[in-house]
Amino acid sequence: MAGRIRQADVDEVKARTNIADIIGERVALKPAGVGSLKGLCPFHDERSPSFNVRAQAGFYHCFGCGESGDVYTFLRQMDHVSFTEAVERLAGRLGYALHYEDGAAAPETSGRARLYAANAAAAEWFRAQLSIPEAEAARSFLGGRGFDAAAAAHFGVGYAPKGWSNLRDALKAKGFTDDEMVAAGLLSQGQRGVYDRFRGRLIWPIRDVTGQVIGFGARKLYDDDQGPKYLNTPETIIYKKSQVLYGLDLAKRDVSRQHRVVVVEGYTDVMACHLAGVTTAIATCGTAFGSEHITVLRRVMGDSDVSGEVVFTFDPDAAGQKAALRAFSEEKRFAAQTYVAVAPGGLDPCDLRVQRGDGAVRALLDAKAPMFEFVIDQRLAGYDLATVEGRVGALRAAAPIVADIRDPALRPGYTRVLARKLGLELGEVSSAVERAARSSGSRHPSAPATPVAPASAAPAGDGAAAEPAAPRVTLASLPRTADVALERDAIMGVLQYGHAVDAAVLDPALALPFEHPALEAVRRAVVEQPDRTRIGWSGAAVEAVREPYQQLAAELLTADFPARTEAGAIASTADLARRLRLRVIEREKSELLRHIQRVAADSDGGRSVRLRLRELDMERARLAAE
Repeated sequence: MAGRIRQADVDEVKARTNIADIIGERVALKPAGVGSLKGLCPFHDERSPSFNVRAQAGFYHCFGCGESGDVYTFLRQMDHVSFTEAVERLAGRLGYALHYEDGAAAPETSGRARLYAANAAAAEWFRAQLSIPEAEAARSFLGGRGFDAAAAAHFGVGYAPKGWSNLRDALKAKGFTDDEMVAAGLLSQGQRGVYDRFRGRLIWPIRDVTGQVIGFGARKLYDDDQGPKYLNTPETIIYKKSQVLYGLDLAKRDVSRQHRVVVVEGYTDVMACHLAGVTTAIATCGTAFGSEHITVLRRVMGDSDVSGEVVFTFDPDAAGQKAALRAFSEEKRFAAQTYVAVAPGGLDPCDLRVQRGDGAVRALLDAKAPMFEFVIDQRLAGYDLATVEGRVGALRAAAPIVADIRDPALRPGYTRVLARKLGLELGEVSSAVERAARSSGSRHPSAPATPVAPASAAPAGDGAAAEPAAPRVTLASLPRTADVALERDAIMGVLQYGHAVDAAVLDPALALPFEHPALEAVRRAVVEQPDRTRIGWSGAAVEAVREPYQQLAAELLTADFPARTEAGAIASTADLARRLRLRVIEREKSELLRHIQRVAADSDGGRSVRLRLRELDMERARLAAE
């Protein structure tokens, strides 16, 4: 087993990695001030973005839940990998050869890394099998649905040959063990041993948002296959179907740019939409669309206001209507507006493309209807609106839907829509909606953030009585005084732009103690950093700040610095450093002026004070000239 990765390599990999690229694969990031990016936090549920990333510093911090760290911390938190795995994964992306303390090469022995590697090898093998003679049924299936070889290659579609151990034998030749293949969901365990899980099927690789293969979806092709029509990878430590969305790796860029996502029902529907130009299409993998899928999508979309769109496509049959109502039950988790698109004749996007072409798929999305209107129609469908009793019952069933619309600007419009559909007076319908709102206590709040346990809630160890921890200091908790504001802005500027300011300007200012204890703790940690030109130095300074002040340090590093350009921020930081030194000069000068009144002007003490006053004036003038 290899030893620890050399620290020089750990630092080099981090220096070469743009943290914004890594986080941007999971979270839609938008510019938020000079040198800062912002998005929805991946560590807690929130309506408005409070997750800040400062790429130059290689650091992130959430002002909502307090999570912060560097790129290694992010991968460890998001993917539950070890520190070594995080370094190895980033080194692999860069093509950087790591060195270990015992001189050994890097063995891929960690559990998750082996599962990713096994899935990647299986995907390549399945893809190669699509061209063998036995795969004619698979090629015919694709061709009959309008997918040529280029489309199959784009989506990585493959074929699993008939037989019990074809994949097993191929991967064993590459060094993978049965245990690893079982853990990856590639083999199943039977009474007589292990065997290929996928046999005689068309195969779609399922990738996570970063593009790594984590599982497979397989459709049966032969009548003698007694298994289900679609068979997916079982739950593994890297494949969680409630969090996986097929096609998101391909769609994420356009989803983030357009703030729009199209939710379809199957792999071929995703392919059809993308090939027709609807490149924001995704699908669930063998499970209903649920809250965890929404959480993933919102972060990729940057879903923080009503300007975004989520379009669901459903079959008009009973199963499709049931799926639509399930989606509606989760709809309130989106800030974006939600819609439903149902193709004419009940065609899914794949069949629609085959029968009517790419333009019909695009037109399907253009003809979308608001989700609320669709659900209202579903509720009304069960009532005879020709009778008084039917209209009253329909009103009672549909009023809660309108009452639950979170956008107050939309509710009056849907109230009028409901009145028109029922043929009732607007006042009567409005009263029913208001009663429904009161009875449900609906106030249309934003989705609450996941509460963060206070530091004082930490349990005591070994039954010992725990002393109450001091509350964490944050930017919001700092006193609003001129002196604190100067110290706050100065140390914020140093953390964010200290690498670009002349040390001759900063060092004398940083040598001066701060008055506020929290900001003083941050100043000490900054001073202890040996090289402010080293990439990642400010993150290291934050990590070195003692509690309860570390969160304040993280906020100072990632908060919006009050400047319009980077050059302005650098100049402002230098100016703040001078102001810290001027503050000391002014205070000493004031003290000397008070003292000189108590000594004789021609005494040695009086002459000494006047000499020092002249020196202070000269120093003040020099700083002002700078």
